[in-house]
Amino acid sequence: MPSSLSRRLLAALALAGCIPAAQAVVPAGPPAVQVPGVYRQVIGSLHVTALFDGTVALSRRQLLGLDAAQATRLLDHRYVPEDASGLQTAVNAYLIQQGPHLLLVDTGTAGCFGPGLGQVLANLRAAGYDPAQVDAVLLTHAHPDHLCGALDEQGREAYPNATLWLSEADAAYWLDPASEAGAPEVIRPAFALARNAVAPYRADGRLRLFKPGQALPGNATALDSHGHTPGHVSYLFDGGQGERLLVWGDIVHYHAVQFARPDASFEADSDRDAAIASRRTLLAQAADRGWWVAGAHMPFPGLGHVRRQDQAYAWVPGEFSPLPEAP
Repeated sequence: MPSSLSRRLLAALALAGCIPAAQAVVPAGPPAVQVPGVYRQVIGSLHVTALFDGTVALSRRQLLGLDAAQATRLLDHRYVPEDASGLQTAVNAYLIQQGPHLLLVDTGTAGCFGPGLGQVLANLRAAGYDPAQVDAVLLTHAHPDHLCGALDEQGREAYPNATLWLSEADAAYWLDPASEAGAPEVIRPAFALARNAVAPYRADGRLRLFKPGQALPGNATALDSHGHTPGHVSYLFDGGQGERLLVWGDIVHYHAVQFARPDASFEADSDRDAAIASRRTLLAQAADRGWWVAGAHMPFPGLGHVRRQDQAYAWVPGEFSPLPEAP
């Protein structure tokens, strides 16, 4: 049958109702929740999984060391989501698998910061891991958004086979009731939260205190980056073949500002001068040595590099990449 005749015949049959019209598929309503907060990155021999815990709002008023006009200029056209509570700020944790070790750096907030956070444990499971597989939890510091997630919703150890590692200096401050008595009133609730989070691990003999430079699981190296807290540390992992990952904790809170102005500090820093010095040191090292960086308060997944720009620095986010094929 000639093609022109075929088309005319089909059109006539359709008009006559002999051929049923295609049924339109009505889309479902838009999803009410985001996809799981999981992202994987291979860095040499390191298999890194970024885990999203949620977001907090940080006010511009808590950004110190520059005036409001300077902050506005730096934030202009950076499109950081902002509402009346403040600038959207991610809370991230990082699962690192290297050989037989499965390490978690920081644990998120659990229920300490209210709804909308506390997603690390669920996202770890969504990534295909069992919390019982984690053999070490390395804490950058003892603030609630990094430590509270050591417990599950029932107040039990979220990582039943893991040893909890915390710097001696942070333990001496945050776990000591005497420190709480002399602390500013606004941060006093964090002391009880810290003691509660470590209690079951301490009771089981699985709380380990250390100083920077001492041996850690997975051949991690703890770098002294105190200032945000008295014992804040950042962890450097060696993936071989020149590939290194710096998990720097709370070196940066306001990413749209503090790369360009490392001298801008956060109101919650316990020692602002020391926090600025630590930020300057690690920004320079990461930029000059080409390290990968994982940031607890960088936009998720918080993985990327630092480069020098003018007299300061800029953030270079890692690109979404397929995983390499298994050998």
